[in-house]
Amino acid sequence: MQMNRLFEIVYILLNKKTTTAKELAERFEVSVRTIYRDIDMLSSAGIPVYASQGKGGGISLLDDYVLNKSLLSEEEQNEILFALQSLTVTQNPETDKVLSKLSSLFNKSKTNWIEVDLSPWGSDKNKTCEFTILKNAILNHQIIEFTYFNSSGEKSTRTVEPLKLIFKVHAWYLQGFCLIKNEYRTFKISRMSHVEIMQEFFVDRMSEGFSVDNKEQNYQKWINVQLQIAPQGAYRIFDEFDENEITKNQDGSFMVVTSLPENEWLLHYILSFGTDIEVLAPQNIREMVQDKLEEIIWKYKK
Repeated sequence: MQMNRLFEIVYILLNKKTTTAKELAERFEVSVRTIYRDIDMLSSAGIPVYASQGKGGGISLLDDYVLNKSLLSEEEQNEILFALQSLTVTQNPETDKVLSKLSSLFNKSKTNWIEVDLSPWGSDKNKTCEFTILKNAILNHQIIEFTYFNSSGEKSTRTVEPLKLIFKVHAWYLQGFCLIKNEYRTFKISRMSHVEIMQEFFVDRMSEGFSVDNKEQNYQKWINVQLQIAPQGAYRIFDEFDENEITKNQDGSFMVVTSLPENEWLLHYILSFGTDIEVLAPQNIREMVQDKLEEIIWKYKK
């Protein structure tokens, strides 16, 4: 907070030239003594700020002072602005203020290079609001409660100490300590709803080495599978598999050798390709797909 106030003071002096300690104290809702301490700190940092007494006096910068932008290269200035804009997804009003002021000081127009919308395509529901709630709960160390649907479609109410937001592959996840399960868990944000911040606060008990990958490895067995995917399935292949796992065949189809979790999800994932996919190995997965297809056919023959 103090660093932000110091930056604001310099910005005001660069634009207003002269102001008073009283005006600054009222603006930042601090004491006049605090403002004078800030002025001393700026002066110690090499910024030529001074206070003059009498009529027309006040706090000023030397007339010929210009913020030394040469300390930062053109590339570094751009990186600062781009990094700040990437934080606008957190909807922190201070971020936009600082971004605007730095753009002015660097004499650069604000570049709108990124926008993050957490709602799914075709949806009216904007997940950005929930993202902001989660961000605030993490920063304030407040417990949250929400409704959650797991990968099996089971609905539950969770009470969690939120620790970190993670973007992995194609989705956002919340990492935290689940007070219902009494262990660390990772939750997919798209499966969360009715997120509420509780009044209770928590002390961060984050353990070393906890990650999304570690927890996923603990909960499921992974197997090697060999898939052949028709040319019309190419739009999904390079989104969902590593380039090193893909081989293009002469007929335009693709061979994919990868590792996938051996559970009910795998069967549904394979079927989501429709007729564009064939499981070549392992044999037990081929048989599982055949059984599921026969079950589907039987339903439609009734």
